[in-house]
Amino acid sequence: MDLDEARLAKKTGGSTWKRRTHFWLRWAHVYISMFSLLAMLFFGLTGITLNHPTWGVGDPTTEALEGRLPELSGEAPEAQLLAISEFVRQQHGVSGQVVDFSAPQGDGMGTITYRAPGYSADLFFDTSDGSYDLTVNRDGMIAVMNELHQGRDSGTAWRWVIDVAGALLVVVALTGLGIQFFLRKRRISALTLAVVGMVVTVFFIWVASAGGIL
Repeated sequence: MDLDEARLAKKTGGSTWKRRTHFWLRWAHVYISMFSLLAMLFFGLTGITLNHPTWGVGDPTTEALEGRLPELSGEAPEAQLLAISEFVRQQHGVSGQVVDFSAPQGDGMGTITYRAPGYSADLFFDTSDGSYDLTVNRDGMIAVMNELHQGRDSGTAWRWVIDVAGALLVVVALTGLGIQFFLRKRRISALTLAVVGMVVTVFFIWVASAGGIL
C-alpha cells in the first residue's frame, strides 16, 4: 500500500469498498470537471449575462437590401421558394435556418424567415415583378451567447451539446457530494453547507414562482 492509499484508507476507515468507491467518485469528479470545464464556464458566464440583457459587446446592426430575383417562370411554387432561398443565401450571405415561409401563390407574393443565435433575416418577394426586400439583423456577441445558452434557433446539434453539458454538470455535483461522505473530518461541515445552500435556493425559487415578492 503506497502513501496515498494509506491516507485514503485512514480517511475512509480502511474498508476496501469505501476506498474503491471514494477513488472512483474522486476520479469521475476530477476528470469530468476538466472535460466539461469550458461548458461550465460558458453556461455560468452566460447565466450572468442573461440576467443583464443591457450588457453587450458590439452594437446590433440592421441592413436593408433590395434587388431583383432570377428568372423563375414555369417552376412550381415550392421550387420557386427553394430557388429564391438559395439565391439570397449566395447573393447576400444569408445564414440561419428557415423557421417560417409562405410560397408564392396567385399574386406572386411570398416570404422566408431565417433565424440563428443573435441573427435574423426576413425576406419579402414578389415573383410577379421579380422584386424582393431583405432585412438582416445582427445582434452583439453577448446576445449571441445568451441565445446559445437558451438553445434558441441553434439547431439539433447544439441542443445535444446543452443536454450533454447539463448531464455532466449533474454528475460533477453528485460526485462532489458523494466524496464528502468519505471525508470524516469535513463531512459534517460540508453537508451542513450543502443543506443551507439548498434551503436558500429553494427559498428563492419559491419567491420567484410567487411573483418576486422581495
